Amino acid sequence: MADIFTDEYYMRIALNEAKSAYEDGEIPVGAIIVANNQIIAKSHNLTELLYDVTAHAEMQAISSAANYLGAKYLKNCTLFVTLEPCQMCAGALYWSQISKIVFGASDEKRGYKIMGAQLHPKTEVISGILENECAELMQRFFTRKRK
Repeated sequence: MADIFTDEYYMRIALNEAKSAYEDGEIPVGAIIVANNQIIAKSHNLTELLYDVTAHAEMQAISSAANYLGAKYLKNCTLFVTLEPCQMCAGALYWSQISKIVFGASDEKRGYKIMGAQLHPKTEVISGILENECAELMQRFFTRKRK
């Protein structure tokens, strides 16, 4: 029997969160955190709604997952996020000691890699999962916004 709990399976759920952000006029980034094949946090960008530049999808997911676990460290957890984390989110992810990060599209201008931010040395990173779908939603958002 095939394992349905693949990176693509969870990224589709994160992509649904990004679509919710898109519909709300937020930059369409979605994130979920998974522990033991169970989703313990779902979020998307809320910077416009909350008037808060720190209300990125990852930051919301980190807080929600930590609250769910009753612990500040996210060991044995995986973050699925539709866009490469920025340096702020990378810093928070570093301190959370999250075990794994899976992201869809790279952010060539503001991603943590180009900005020189670091993740925790024990954090595993996988990139490019549903990359085209994640990037297309972002491009559609900014095309619409510029009209």
